[in-house]
Amino acid sequence: MSTRTTSEAAPRPRTSSSRALSVGIAYVLLTAGIAVTVFPLLWMIATSLKHPQDIYTLNIIPTSVTFDNYTAIFQDSPFDKWLLNSLVIAVVTTITVSLFDTAAGYVLAKFSFVGKSFIFVLILSTLMVPTEMLIIPWYLIANDLGLSDTYLGVLFPGIITAFGIFLMRQFMESVPSDLMDAARIDGMNEWRILVRIAIPLVTPAIVTLAILTFISSWNQFIWPLIVLQTPEQFTIPVGIGYFASENKDTSNWLLIMTATTVAIVPLILIFLVFQKQIIRGIAMTGMK
Repeated sequence: MSTRTTSEAAPRPRTSSSRALSVGIAYVLLTAGIAVTVFPLLWMIATSLKHPQDIYTLNIIPTSVTFDNYTAIFQDSPFDKWLLNSLVIAVVTTITVSLFDTAAGYVLAKFSFVGKSFIFVLILSTLMVPTEMLIIPWYLIANDLGLSDTYLGVLFPGIITAFGIFLMRQFMESVPSDLMDAARIDGMNEWRILVRIAIPLVTPAIVTLAILTFISSWNQFIWPLIVLQTPEQFTIPVGIGYFASENKDTSNWLLIMTATTVAIVPLILIFLVFQKQIIRGIAMTGMK
């Protein structure tokens, strides 16, 4: 019996060593992935702190640090106006998407009416249409309504989103219908039920949708590039592209790197403040 027990216990060290090897390989791969992801970010920040003659030097840490590039982007361009434009558009888009998508998701989840499934499938089908195919219709609508080169022209394609409706509908399905029936018996109307009962129960989903919408709106480039004409109306991504198209000298590369460094600061702050909600919301979205 003792010999058999010894022979059965012998493979255990191999299992532990193989597990340690797999964990080590995983750490190596993750470290390599982090390095590939973080290196361009560090290079961008380092370049924004360099003098023009040092822009092509292969140094992550600048030999001589300067903040003149940060002063230049505000003096040589309406960068403060671009920041304001991006902030206004991102905030308004986030508010409208959160409101309309939540209401639409509530209706599709908790109401029964003819054609509900067809409408939901039709909304989901719009996710399969590339944005590039919608730009021409959007531009014709904006031009006919006189919305070119305005905030509204940038805003109207993103006031409500199919992804947001799908996300909120899935979460609204988890809200107990008994609570809503009890509220109706007590005399509450549908708007009060939505605000007082449904929304508090799906707050993580709304926060996730709001954060993802803000980030997407902040980074939007193609549509603002087409609908905006005057530099004062540009958003930050379009303004950074304006630096690239204005000249081809090294100073413009410095301005591009500096402007991009400033542009990512709000997104980093949002992630640092709401990282728990982002991770929890994405995990809950995956489970749905």
